[in-house]
Amino acid sequence: MTDFRTRDDQGSGHGFAEHARPTEAAGPRGGSPTRVCLLIGQLGLGGTEKQVVLLAQGLRSRGVDVHVLLMFKGGPRESGLREAEIPVVRLGFVSSAPGPRMLVANAVAFARLVRSLRRLRPDILHAFLFHCYVTAAPAARLARIKVVVAGRRSLGDFKRGRRVLLAVERLATRVTDLIVANAEAVAQDTWRHERVRPHKITTVYNGLPDSAFDPAPPATLDSTAPVILCIANLKPDKGHRFLLDAVARLRDQDLTCTLVLVGDGPERRALEEQAAELRIDVRFLGTRTDIEPLLARAQVVALPSLHEGMSNAVMEAMAAGRPVVATDVGGTGELLRDRGVLVPPSDSEALADGLGRVLGDPELAACLGTRARAWSLRHLHADAMVDRHVHIYQELLERRCAE
Repeated sequence: MTDFRTRDDQGSGHGFAEHARPTEAAGPRGGSPTRVCLLIGQLGLGGTEKQVVLLAQGLRSRGVDVHVLLMFKGGPRESGLREAEIPVVRLGFVSSAPGPRMLVANAVAFARLVRSLRRLRPDILHAFLFHCYVTAAPAARLARIKVVVAGRRSLGDFKRGRRVLLAVERLATRVTDLIVANAEAVAQDTWRHERVRPHKITTVYNGLPDSAFDPAPPATLDSTAPVILCIANLKPDKGHRFLLDAVARLRDQDLTCTLVLVGDGPERRALEEQAAELRIDVRFLGTRTDIEPLLARAQVVALPSLHEGMSNAVMEAMAAGRPVVATDVGGTGELLRDRGVLVPPSDSEALADGLGRVLGDPELAACLGTRARAWSLRHLHADAMVDRHVHIYQELLERRCAE
């Protein structure tokens, strides 16, 4: 039986994390997959959706027949799949409707999922995020799919104390062949709270496309002050309120900055009111796709999250060679240890101190940016992420055939 437990290449020694690293070119030979289905809820601009598209494109370029199955709806990232000629199957699940109507609609959608899997007969079904992997497990067994993989992308805080969710997840995990976490912190959280056997968990970091590493001209921004950039949905758990307080603290220390917020969400109005009350310069740009020029314009990137899995925003900042100040939560410490400034969550004073250190010391800022970029080139390229998945799929198929 294949054992996925390895030491991570940074020497953490936790015993079950395998970081993404380049391997030899992979393709459909021997036990390698010839057809893979990726199951995701929708294709919005979130980080998981971006990773699914990158994985699908990478598998396709390696000769694997890929289909992307959507539980709920499409979204702007669907265009990347169309350009790569990757088929998309809409299953028609609904997340909000009157009780009986939703049950009927989702029963029909589940039957459609099983039929689609029987028709496509993939070697691997890889499902991402909670709703998808708890649905994928029974559907795959009914359709007699060889291997089922669950993609864990965040810590399990939202399930704490919710016994029904935990019970459903544990049942799904029993018939899932492997859990792929996108950070060692996520893998540890899964093992610690769900008691999943270590050999059933592995870690593959998210990947970045070539464009993330390419130089970009800085975006035009009408400000002569240092620019702090934060890329995150405006939700309570992203901790923006602490970042605004930190910027006000910097202003009181005679270091006036312009804070640029990329993203949207339910906290926007409250944050706008907070910015006005604090009398600080905050630019709310909403949802944007032109991230590289904004990174090039920023003096420092901040992420004040209270909870985090593996932040694509931090990864993109590292690839662009920007210094990062972020809270030490989830997988962020894995990315930034000795390559960024880590501060405790929910601590405006510590956040202000970290930002002040970087903005007040150009040599430190340049050193952190250089280290972060060099490390990301070795560990966070999309090719490393895709090659690692192909290797995992191959080992799972070989194990299945040997049983």
